[in-house]
Amino acid sequence: MRGLLEESFRAAVAAADPLKILAPHLPPPPTGRTFVAAAGKAAASMALAVERNFNGDVEGIAITRYGHGLPTGKIRVIEAGHPVPDEAGEAAAREILEKTKELKAGDLLLALLSGGGSSLLSLPAPDVPMAELKALTRDLLRSGAAIQEMNTVRKHLSAIHGGRLAAASKAPVVALIISDVTGDDPTHIASGPCAPDPTTYADALEILRRYRVTPPNSIKRRLERGADETPKPGDPVFSRVQNKVIATAHRSLEAAAEVFRRNQIQPVILGDAVTGEASEVAKVLAALAREIKTYGTPWKAPVALISGGECTVTIRGEGGRGGRCAEFLLSLGIETGGVWAIAADTDGIDGTEDNAGAVLSPNSMKRGRDARALLAKHDSYGFFSALGDLVKTGPTLTNVNDYRAILVL
Repeated sequence: MRGLLEESFRAAVAAADPLKILAPHLPPPPTGRTFVAAAGKAAASMALAVERNFNGDVEGIAITRYGHGLPTGKIRVIEAGHPVPDEAGEAAAREILEKTKELKAGDLLLALLSGGGSSLLSLPAPDVPMAELKALTRDLLRSGAAIQEMNTVRKHLSAIHGGRLAAASKAPVVALIISDVTGDDPTHIASGPCAPDPTTYADALEILRRYRVTPPNSIKRRLERGADETPKPGDPVFSRVQNKVIATAHRSLEAAAEVFRRNQIQPVILGDAVTGEASEVAKVLAALAREIKTYGTPWKAPVALISGGECTVTIRGEGGRGGRCAEFLLSLGIETGGVWAIAADTDGIDGTEDNAGAVLSPNSMKRGRDARALLAKHDSYGFFSALGDLVKTGPTLTNVNDYRAILVL
């Protein structure tokens, strides 16, 4: 069963592999130059796919997370900080913006965007020091805010997000996007550098109030002043911009479902937008699994309950060794007493450790110790590491959000 679960995860990741899926979406070459601006955890593999398949000459910059780079020829790969931005990403983002401003009407800006681009393509507005943006990002990551809410704040502190990159280009813009957010709206993926932004400074302030995040002084002043809004839907600048989502979480769930179907287990896709506090989502899915096992409704076993979407982990005080996928599994194990299940991030990194996620087995709760205490201090990594049940893939060089599968046998 563990092998089957891991096979389903590999199928989900493969369905979003840029080297396999990007080529058919490439635009024809322009009469002038093509500049590639890539940002996100899939940036290096997307850039390599362009180099292998684009019919014209290219140049450009790809910013990806440390350890996620690949050797490329014409597109320079720069590794930078994620999930907290750093000066390496800031310098690379500034260079991307400057190169974009040099493009002419006969050129092409080819943007390659994927999850993680919000922090990697991080060029703060002139009145926002990087140190204060880092501090606010850390607080938001611990607050329990959804990724769309975090990105609303970040767009209004940026010189490049929220459609500002596209607005800086005199050339046509084609953005190819691998979605890691529920709904697959380009405005939320990598904070939408090439997409119109429907949110406002007032929205950003409300999000900070809602999650009780106190911003540093420069950020507070900028948000309250509300000058220089992001370009909105209907802005003429977007008449020359095309945003195209080429990989989604749902397509990856469908690929995983086929693995279970081949093994005579009925796959049930619960959706790619299952969000909420990871430990609470686990309780809901545990109740569904019990209903199936006990009463054979709404489906008869054997069933694979498959879901995607980005849960959250709200941390109060110290703790936090482990990500949302492992926390989901630890809570699921406590609620069910143990079932076969997997939860893993398709980018290969769950939280801040070196694992993509973990596998839960029917005897995990018996083999493990202090499950409830470890869950209380958000140390799901410690629980599954002690059992040898972590899933480690290394960077997958793509990102379509989290993958979860529960087997009801």
